[in-house]
Amino acid sequence: LSCESDCANTVKNTQGGGGKRNGRSKKWKEMLKLPHISLCEELRRTVERDYTSLCEKQPICRQLFRQFCDTQPKLRRCIEFLDAVAIWYFDIYCIISYVYVPWHFSNIPSLFFFFFRIVREYLSGEPFSAYQEAMYFSRFLQWQWLERQPVTKNTFRHYRVLGKGGFGEVCACQVRATGKMYACKKLEKKRVKKRKGEAMALNEKRILEKVNSSFVVSLAYAYETKDALCLVLTIMNGGDLKFHIYNMGNSGFDEQRAIFYAAEICCGLEDLHRERIVYRDLKPENILLDDRGHIRISDLGLAVQIPEGETIRGRVGTVGYMAPEVIQNESYTFSPDWWGLGCLIYEMIQGQSPFRRRKERVKREEVDRRVCEDQEEYTEKFSEDAKDICRQLLCKDPKERLGCQGIGAAEVKLHPILRNINFKRLEANMLDPPFCPDPRAVYCKDVLDIEQFSTVKGVNLDPTDDDFYHKFVTGSVSIPWQNEVPHSGHFRTVTCPYFCKGWQNFQHKIKFATYFASVMLCITSKTRYSTKNNFDFMLNLSLAI
Repeated sequence: LSCESDCANTVKNTQGGGGKRNGRSKKWKEMLKLPHISLCEELRRTVERDYTSLCEKQPICRQLFRQFCDTQPKLRRCIEFLDAVAIWYFDIYCIISYVYVPWHFSNIPSLFFFFFRIVREYLSGEPFSAYQEAMYFSRFLQWQWLERQPVTKNTFRHYRVLGKGGFGEVCACQVRATGKMYACKKLEKKRVKKRKGEAMALNEKRILEKVNSSFVVSLAYAYETKDALCLVLTIMNGGDLKFHIYNMGNSGFDEQRAIFYAAEICCGLEDLHRERIVYRDLKPENILLDDRGHIRISDLGLAVQIPEGETIRGRVGTVGYMAPEVIQNESYTFSPDWWGLGCLIYEMIQGQSPFRRRKERVKREEVDRRVCEDQEEYTEKFSEDAKDICRQLLCKDPKERLGCQGIGAAEVKLHPILRNINFKRLEANMLDPPFCPDPRAVYCKDVLDIEQFSTVKGVNLDPTDDDFYHKFVTGSVSIPWQNEVPHSGHFRTVTCPYFCKGWQNFQHKIKFATYFASVMLCITSKTRYSTKNNFDFMLNLSLAI
């Protein structure tokens, strides 16, 4: 499912709606009208009742739970404490992590998270049970009902073609109800069937559905038309890294820019590997920039989930970027991704891939031989640290490769070349990228240069294909949908009128957090408490403060 140009700048002049509606349909309120609660009783019986899944991962349920807690002073203080810890963590701990601090202050983080766990454990008990009986949870069920409504082509406005994938075109689209822009990747049904691509397409869809990362393209909807299966994905307005490396002046980037992208790619790989997914196709054209200049990994057609404790084989990937163990059909887990990161860093700095010059005509077998036998060459463009990280990532033996020594991405993050990257702030989207795309530019091929697909002949669709379509077409994806809807302007209108005040005063909460830490230090320096025997004391103490 590779895309030559997966996304490009949105043609904003063609967006429908406009004005105060921000691209929404005239009937957007009707589209987001919540059902009568009596229609949600089946959902009430079947919905997952897990605190982490509902109140931490699902945005709408999390917001409603916070509103519920805001109605009771004791619970409100719990939420304020959790917020204070979060704010302190990013505004203070992320700074002291990089400088020397006295012992008594450096122990504050672990102390914070000790009490953080206590408060969280308390909220997941009786308060969570009470929430499920309150009107706030009923409101969540109404949103869940709306989320599960069928998705069709009429859910969207469709705009110009942005590029093409292996099975069809990629075009810009806009959700009529919210005005949100996406990229719609179309998989022509006959083309998929002719190439026997059903398993590959379904695998990509399921992996996209599973991953929720700021550094990986998200799947928001999956639906079908008469002729195509459609994946509605994050739209990335800044083009791909291949275009930026080779079409924006001199080939390659300065080291600072290359390392920033490498850090974000490392975070994306970490999120994939956490779900035991190996990507296997890391190359510049699969790394896309958004309108702020942050990157996301796209095109997960060759990715695969590895069962716990197992390894896989498979000679898949792109020539020149496949790791030696992939070429030699050896067993592996996540090592090919760290090799791919090494190739990317090298290409971003040098302006050509490590084992194949730009536009060089060479047989596949020769490129594979170079990958397995030759040592890459470095020019004056590389600093010593840049050479070192490339050499460690491009180590022929996966057992000796950086990232493969037992702790994965953490090994790569500790390399000296990344010492100036504050990864906690990076993961929270709090760092500014070194390059911001021009909103007036189009960082991709002209639409007229995109090769048209020929008509598929000799393939007929029949009822035996329906099982595959049923598995593929699942409508809205929960977390992206719940992130999209609150920005429609309708969420606050129809949700309970009480709004959580947990994030309204940052300075107050930082002071609260710091004061809390200092008191805890005074107490723990003189006394010792068991978590099990003194849970109530710790909780009441944190709430009292």
